[in-house]
Amino acid sequence: MSETKTNLLEAPFELSYKYKRSSGPVMSKFFEALGDKKILGTKSKAQKVFAPAAEFDPQTRETLTDLTEVGPGGVIESWSWVHQPSDHHLLQIPFAFALIKLDGADTAMLHMISGCQESDLSIGARVTATWSDTPTESITDIKHFTLEL
Repeated sequence: MSETKTNLLEAPFELSYKYKRSSGPVMSKFFEALGDKKILGTKSKAQKVFAPAAEFDPQTRETLTDLTEVGPGGVIESWSWVHQPSDHHLLQIPFAFALIKLDGADTAMLHMISGCQESDLSIGARVTATWSDTPTESITDIKHFTLEL
C-alpha cells in the first residue's frame, strides 16, 4: 500500500538558537574595553601576556584573570592579502588578514589591515588600530588596523 500526502503527518520546524551567549567575566571585560577604545590582554603568573584576553593559559592550564592594556599599536607577524572580498567580508575593498602582535603582548591576534596596498605590507611592519565610530562592545569596534607611517 502506498502512502499518500493526505495521510502523512507534518509539523512546522524552525532551526534557531533563541539564546544569547554569555561572554564570562574575562571576555566581558575585554569586549567592554573595546567599546572604550582599549584592548585588554590577560597576564599569567609567568608574566606572559595573551592578547586578545584569554581565560586560560593553553600550556599550563592556569586560569587567567589579571587584565592589562595592550596596543593599540603592534607589528605584523604574518598576513594574507584578499584581492577580491566576498559578500561576507566586513570590508569590501582589498585588505589583508593578519596576525598582529600588539605592543605589550606575547601572542598575536587575527584582524584586518586596510588603507594600503599589498606591496606596502611586510612582516615586522607597524600597524595601529582604527576604531569604529559606533562602538558595540564587540571585536568590530576595531574596524581594522592601518600601517603606521
